[in-house]
Amino acid sequence: MPQIVHTEGESNTSEARKAWLRKSMGPKSTPLLKRDADVFLHQSLSSPCVSTIAKAEGIWIEDMEGRRYMDFHGNSVHHIGYGHPRLVAAIKAQLDDLPFAPRRFTNDPAVDLAEKLADIVPGDLGKMLFTTGGSDANEVALKIARAATGRFKTISFWDAFHGAGFGAASVGGEATFRSHIAGPLLSGTEHVAPFACYRCPYNHAGPETCGLACAKMVEYVLEREGDVAAVIAEPMRAVPYVPPPGFWRSVREACNRHGALLIMDEIPTGLGKTGRMFAFEHDEIIPDIVTLGKALGGGILPIAACVARKQLDVCGDFAIGHYTHEKNPVTARAALTTLQIIEDEGLVHRSATLGEHAISRLMDELQNVPTVGDIRGRGLMFGVEIVDDRADKTPGNARAERIYYACLEAGLSYKISQGCVLTLSPPLTISQSDLDHAIDIVVAAIKAES
Repeated sequence: MPQIVHTEGESNTSEARKAWLRKSMGPKSTPLLKRDADVFLHQSLSSPCVSTIAKAEGIWIEDMEGRRYMDFHGNSVHHIGYGHPRLVAAIKAQLDDLPFAPRRFTNDPAVDLAEKLADIVPGDLGKMLFTTGGSDANEVALKIARAATGRFKTISFWDAFHGAGFGAASVGGEATFRSHIAGPLLSGTEHVAPFACYRCPYNHAGPETCGLACAKMVEYVLEREGDVAAVIAEPMRAVPYVPPPGFWRSVREACNRHGALLIMDEIPTGLGKTGRMFAFEHDEIIPDIVTLGKALGGGILPIAACVARKQLDVCGDFAIGHYTHEKNPVTARAALTTLQIIEDEGLVHRSATLGEHAISRLMDELQNVPTVGDIRGRGLMFGVEIVDDRADKTPGNARAERIYYACLEAGLSYKISQGCVLTLSPPLTISQSDLDHAIDIVVAAIKAES
C-alpha cells in the first residue's frame, strides 16, 4: 500500500526496506500478502506487495493493521481525493440508470463528457476517443499521427513513461519497461535526451539560451530523419522536471516547420495538478493531440482519453480504438463528474496556490541542508532531490530511501523517482494544515539524514 518505487541502483533487500517490512507485517496483513504473492505474476515496481490497504478516503490510506498515511503518490489518480462523496453518488445513480452501452450505441454521459473535454481543452482540439488506460490513449494518438501524416517515425525522450503496451513502451524511455522485451520494439522510435537543466552543464548560459539549445536536439532529429510523424512527450516530467523557458515553443515551431504533429501526454500532469488545467498551458503552446487518464476517473474508475484537433479526424475507414468500454456510461459519468468537481471547487487555482506555498516552504527550510541538491516542481507536483555531494550532485539513493522510510513511519507515503528524488504529489483537495504537516515530516526526515 505505501508507494515503494524501486529504481535502478536501489536494492529490493536494503536494510531500510527490511526494517520496514519487519515493522509493517502484522497478523491481518501477512496472510493477505502471502495470498497475493502466490496468485499474481511478479513484476518490478508493484509486486510482491509490501503492505495491504483497507481504506482510502480523502488524502488518507489505511492498512489492515490500522496504520494511516497521507498519500502523496496515489498513482496520480487522486486529484479530488479518494471516495469523493459527490463522485460516489454520481456513479451509483448512473449504475441504476444505465450500467453499460455497447460501443456502437451512443449515450448521454459519453457525449456529455466528450463535449465537456472539447470545451476545456484549448484551441480546436475537439475530436476524441475514450480508452480504459493511458497506454491505450497514447497508442491511439500514434495511430492518428501515422494516418494523418503518412509517416511512421516518432521522436520521444529517454526516461519518459508513456505506458506499458508495446507501442507505448517503444516511445517511452524507461528501461524497466523496455529492457526485458525479447526482440524489437516498434521501429522508427527515435529518442533524444530529456530536458533536465538542473544537471545540464550549459545552464549557466541563461534560461532562454538553455531552453533553445535543449530544443535543438529535437529539431536536429526532425531535420535528419525528414519523415517524422510526431513528437510525443510529457509537457512536464513527473519526476518532476519543469521544462526550461522557451523549450516547448521551440519544439512546437520545429514540428510546424517539418510537418510533424506534437502529442502531449498529460496523463499524470493534466486536470489541474500543475496549477493549470493542462501543464502545456504554462508554456503557451497548443499541441495537435492531448492524452488524458489517471485522475480522469476520479480515483475510482479507469478511463482515459485521446483528444485531437478536428482536422485530424481522418481515420474513419479503419478502427484505431474499438474498445469494449469505449463509451461506457458509468466511466464517462465518473469522468464528467470529476471535471465538474475540479471546476466547482476551484481545484486548479487551489493547486497553484498550495503548490507555491509548499515549494516556498521547502526552499526556505532546506536551503542550507547540504544533502539537498534541488527543489523543483509546479503546482502540487513537486520534488526534493537528495544528493551525497551538492557540488557534483552525486545522487543520494541510499539516503533518499532512508528518508522515505522515516517519512512512512511518521505517516506520509510518497514515491521515490530516479533513485533519489522525493516526489510529492498530494490531492488537490488537501488542506493547508495537512500539507504543512507533511512538509514538516519531510523536512525533519531530511535534516535527520544530513
